[in-house]
Amino acid sequence: MANRPSSSSRRGAPASGSRRRSAFTPPRAVRLRDDQGRPRAGSAAQSTRSGADDTPADAPPAQYAQDGERLQKVLARAGFGSRRACEALISSGRVTVDGKTVHTQGVRIDPARQVVHVDGRRLQLDEGKTTVVLHKPRKVVSAMSDPEGRRDLSEFADQYSQRLYHVGRLDYETEGLLLLTNDGELAHRLTHPSFEIEKTYVCRFHAPGGPPRSLVRSLRDGVELEDGPARADKARVLAQDGREAVVEVTLHEGRNRIVRRMFASQGFELTRLVRTRIGPVLLGDLAPGQMRELTDRELGTLMAEVGL
Repeated sequence: MANRPSSSSRRGAPASGSRRRSAFTPPRAVRLRDDQGRPRAGSAAQSTRSGADDTPADAPPAQYAQDGERLQKVLARAGFGSRRACEALISSGRVTVDGKTVHTQGVRIDPARQVVHVDGRRLQLDEGKTTVVLHKPRKVVSAMSDPEGRRDLSEFADQYSQRLYHVGRLDYETEGLLLLTNDGELAHRLTHPSFEIEKTYVCRFHAPGGPPRSLVRSLRDGVELEDGPARADKARVLAQDGREAVVEVTLHEGRNRIVRRMFASQGFELTRLVRTRIGPVLLGDLAPGQMRELTDRELGTLMAEVGL
C-alpha cells in the first residue's frame, strides 16, 4: 500500500504524518512567458518582476480592495517571512498586484480575486487549488481507470478530497515524477508545446564495455524517429561499470515514449527509465508511491514559467 502524502490539511490532504522537505532547487532566473508561451520582452532585471511596469502604488484605488486583507499579511501567510520582512519586499518594489508594482505599505487586496507576484513568482492564493508530486511506480497506468484492470492513478488521487487529474503521462514501465492537480489552466499550459517546459530523465541500459562516445553527441545533435527528428537539450553520462551505463537526458518534447525511442534508434534498450524533473520541480528523495504537495516557491516558479 502506498504511503499517504504528507501535505497540509488546509488543502484537503491527510493530516497525519510529517511534512517532507522540498527537493526544490531555485533556477538562476525565472523564465517568464506570456499567455501564448512567448518569452516576455524586457531586461533581465525587469523579468524578475513578472513583466510588471513601475506604476507606483498610488495607482487607481480600483486596483485594491478597501475591505480586503493587508498585502503584507497575505505575503507572510504565504511563507515570505515576518510581516516586517514582507514590508521590506514591498518597499523594494519586488511585489506586484495585478501586474502593477506596489511600494506603499498597508495596501489591501482580495486574495481570491487578485494576482500577486513576488520576484516574478506567482502566489497561488486560491486554497481550493492543489498540485502535488507523485513518484509514479513502474507498472502503473497513467490514467484514473484501466479497462484491463491494471493498477492506475486513482489510488493516489483518491488520497485528496479534491478531484485531481494527472498532467501528462508516463508509460507503464516508466517511473518517476508525475504532477497531479485540479488547476485546469496550469495543467493545460504545462502540456502545451509552446511553453517548452524541460523534463529530465535518468536512463539505465546494458552497455558492455561502456557506452560509445558518440551516444551523447548523437542525442544532443538529434536522431531520426518514425514521427520526425528528436533532440535532447542536454545529455551526459552519469555512471558506467563496463556492463551497464546510466545517462541523464533533458528535453522539452513530450511525444509518446520519446526517450525510449531515442535510445532504441542508437541500438540501446532501456532497462530502467525515471523522470526526475519537470521545470523547477524535482523528484528528490520521494520513494515510489509517495506524494508531496508542491511548496509555494515551486508552484510560483512553475506558474511563472507558463505565463500565469
